[in-house]
Amino acid sequence: MAKYLKYTKNFYFIFTVLFVVWMVFIDNNDIISQFKLRSKLNSLQDQKEFYQERKEKIQAEREELLSNYELLEKFARERYLMKKKTEDLYVIVEE
Repeated sequence: MAKYLKYTKNFYFIFTVLFVVWMVFIDNNDIISQFKLRSKLNSLQDQKEFYQERKEKIQAEREELLSNYELLEKFARERYLMKKKTEDLYVIVEE
C-alpha cells in the first residue's frame, strides 16, 4: 500500500491521471463521442451506397426511356395519365 501512496505524491503521475480522465470523459472529443460519430459515419456510408445504387438504376431506366419512343409513350400514359386528343381516358381503381 505504501508503494501506491508514493506514486500519488508524484506530480507527473497526478498530471497524467488527470489528463487521461480529461481526455476520456470531459473533453468534447472524448471516447464516447468518437464511438457515436464512428457509428453515425458508418450508417451514413451505408445510406450513400444505397442512394448511389438507386441513382444508377434510375439513370439506366431514363436512358432506356429516352432511347425507345414506344416505351416513353407507355410510361407517360401510365404514370401521368396522358392521352391523345382523339382518345378517351378511363381510370380503373382497384380496391
